[in-house]
Order: sequence, then structure tokens, then C-alpha cells
Amino acid sequence: MSNTGIAATLFGAEDLRVVDVELGELEPNMVRVRFGAGGICGSDMHYFRHARTGDFVVTSPLILGHEVAGEIIETGSNVSGLAVGERVAVNPSRWCERCVYCHEGRANLCENIYFMGSASKTPHMQGGFASVFDATAAQCVRVPADLPFEAAALAEPLAVCLHAVRRAGHVKGFSTIVFGAGPIGLLTMLALKHADAGSVTMVDVAAAPLKFAEELGADQIVDLSQGEDQLTQLAAVTPFDIAFEISGTAAGLASAIRTVRRGGTVVQVGNLAGGTIPVPANAVMAKELDLVGTFRFGEEFFEAVELIVEGKIDVLRLVTGKYKLSEAPEAFRTALDRSRSVKVVLTA
Repeated sequence: MSNTGIAATLFGAEDLRVVDVELGELEPNMVRVRFGAGGICGSDMHYFRHARTGDFVVTSPLILGHEVAGEIIETGSNVSGLAVGERVAVNPSRWCERCVYCHEGRANLCENIYFMGSASKTPHMQGGFASVFDATAAQCVRVPADLPFEAAALAEPLAVCLHAVRRAGHVKGFSTIVFGAGPIGLLTMLALKHADAGSVTMVDVAAAPLKFAEELGADQIVDLSQGEDQLTQLAAVTPFDIAFEISGTAAGLASAIRTVRRGGTVVQVGNLAGGTIPVPANAVMAKELDLVGTFRFGEEFFEAVELIVEGKIDVLRLVTGKYKLSEAPEAFRTALDRSRSVKVVLTA
């Protein structure tokens, strides 16, 4: 069975190289997967630009990639229920299933979690932007043979958004506003539409992603590059019920707190810069807001796969560019250009 290949490996800020890799013997509880496709995520781009994302710092070479799908080419001796040749969406979360959070049904908060392509642990857990990689059987969710690998790979970011919407509580019929029209913002919009939110307003500082959001069905768009007058006027007339901060900026969080109604909810989805940031906390108090955090996802991964397979959420509408895995450095540079990219995927 194949145990050699190539991998998109980060050695430092803007030092991404496609290098040869060799895997050892397959462990009994693991499966070996041939890469089919992988989406470049915002956190991947943060790693690429700064060798860190939030408080997670790259200290040794790291294979990037956690939005991945592929084909099983080998199964370990203790694996059952999966077979060579099956296509799988790969859940990047490796939960311990033993800690209190796993037992409480909040596996995304697992005390011992390892996450593919993340520097959150040392040594880092290597990611899936590799022509061949290993995963546990529990990470692999079968998908139909006719489902494009690109669609299966995007189950991961959709799961992030489904979890964020769930953290917001009841959304049906409510007015919502999303700060950040990147892939996670757009998928959150689609998740909100699927959950029958009353309206979704998209906010960004760039015209191109906002135009894309409009094409995908946003009820309103707000371009902050033209100033904050439009946003201020909208919030003054009818403050929003629920705000999602996805831009990953302190300014975005402040705007979310300011524009949501009294007694409303703010969900922080974006990974803010590491360290301490200023927050208008008195407004949280005076407006009696629910300020909710949301981190990755749990069982929503399986729901995301189901929604994609059933065609209820078309994630491929976000894909604006495809590159071979061997072209990963060029693909990352394209993904960083928001004027021409929404979601860039790597393919085999």
C-alpha cells in the first residue's frame, strides 16, 4: 500500500513548501486515505501569513489542511465498517471520548482533542493537505461515490457554521446580521436560511465578497468601506435580533455589540488576534446581551455531511478556484486575494 507522497508543509511565515513525505506502517485503529480535495480555510491563511492563528503558534514544520476528503486505500487490522475504495469526508477532530466534555456531548471542548493541521498542541497534529494521510476510523464519514470530493471536503466549514447557528439559540423568524462575508460568513448565511431566519444582512469592508453574498441570497448587504452610516441607520430603525461576528476583528465585535437589539444575542465565531482586545463590555451589560462563544463543532459534522449529500445546502456555490495539491503555494496566494477569491480548493 502507498506510504509515500507529497504534502503542503509550512516552515515559517509565507514559507509553504510542497515536500516529499513518508508514512510508516498503518496503525491497527487507523485508515489510510488518498487525498481527493481540500478547502483552504481562513486559519490556514493565518498560519501561512503569520505562522500562527490566534494563540496557536507554529513551532515546527506543519502540514496544513483540515477541510479534506478522500478515498480509503487501506484499513487497519482493527477497523470495521469501512472498506477500501470508499469515499469519505474526514472530520479533522480527534476527540478522546473520555473527558467530561465528551461525556456531556460537547466534544468540541474535549480536553485532549487533536485537530488536523493545527498548532494548538505540541507536537503539532499534521493536516490533510497531503497526497496520502492517516485518520482514525471515527473521523471518516462515508459519502456517495458520485459526490465530488470538493463538496465532501466542505462539510467541515459548514459544520462550524451549523454549530454557530445552534449556539445562537432560536433563529426562526429573527433578523440576523453577519460581520464578515468570507467563506464562513457565507456558509453561516446559508445555514441561517436553512434554519428559516427571518432575514440575513451581510457586512464586510470589501465589495467583491458582498456582491457574492448578494448573489447567494443575502437580504441586505452593508459595505463598511463606504463608512458606517448605512449600518448605523439600519440598526437605529430596527436593531437586529442576533449578530454573528465572523471577521475576527475587534472592530467587528464592537459593531456586533452595538447593532444588536436590547436583550439580543452576539455570537463570536471569528478567531480574534491573540492576547487582550478592547471590548465595549458596558454595552453588553446595559443592553443585557447574551455574548456567546462558538468553537469548531461537535455532532454537527455528521449533519453537515447529510445536508450536502441531500443537496439541501450547495457548498460548491462558494468555490471560485481549484488548484492541484502540488500548486499549494500559488493556491494560497490566490486565496488571500479577496477581490477574486471566495473559496479556493486543492485537488489531487
